[in-house]
Amino acid sequence: MNAKYISINTQLFQEDEAKLHVSDLSIQRGFGIFDFLKTINGKPIFIQSHFDRFYHSAKELNLRVNYDRESLLKAVNELMKKNDMPNSGIKFILTGGFSADGYSIGEPNLVITQSPFEYDPSGFEKGTTLVTYNHQRQLAVVKTIDYLQAILLQPHIKQQGADDVLYHHNGAIRECPRANFFMVKDKKIITAKTDILKGITRSKVLNMKIDGYSVVEEDFTLNDLAQADEAFITSSTKNVLPVLVIDGQKVGDGKPGKITRQLNELFSELIRLG
Repeated sequence: MNAKYISINTQLFQEDEAKLHVSDLSIQRGFGIFDFLKTINGKPIFIQSHFDRFYHSAKELNLRVNYDRESLLKAVNELMKKNDMPNSGIKFILTGGFSADGYSIGEPNLVITQSPFEYDPSGFEKGTTLVTYNHQRQLAVVKTIDYLQAILLQPHIKQQGADDVLYHHNGAIRECPRANFFMVKDKKIITAKTDILKGITRSKVLNMKIDGYSVVEEDFTLNDLAQADEAFITSSTKNVLPVLVIDGQKVGDGKPGKITRQLNELFSELIRLG
């Protein structure tokens, strides 16, 4: 198999030759942002929406992106061409840059990686299970490289027999570490609006139309969730995925719901038409 390539500041390097100096703030302090998208048959999905969020995250962290959208798109396309990997996940990372004192922001480094990825539609029927945890992500509107809490919780998640964690803040539902959360209740499809990262798949779902249902951004609680008819998460890798069990309790009848199924079908069609 040919060596995989990585882009650093728009220059291509073989994976085993791609390096950043240890003084970079991403290493010294975990300071940086990123975004992630998937490609299907060589086409980046919703790339301009991901660029929107990437530039917004950079602005919020006072990181200068030295590349405009055209240059960033060119770098992504060159990497895809070099790796010849039509179905993949692409991550672009903006670091805090090399820092002489290990604390001050330097000149940011742009790293773009590509790994094999292909969505498995059979995962929809299996759904997912979550365990709740009281935690509020700092700088929630920014897609930072800080996943300390989520990684720290991995043993706890496994002990609870769950697949992932659902954060709440003193009872107010927030999000999963890598996905947004929705519930279906009283003819409404609801997702939290306060102190969350606004996902790209989430934004597409918010614009969908289901007869007899409204799709709303509205904060809700663990008590509200206990009465949900359906629940699901959304992300670039999972599309619209049913949540069947939360904290050991079935959501609805414990099977993928009809509204979740309709939304997943609409999202799949949106990708196809993309």
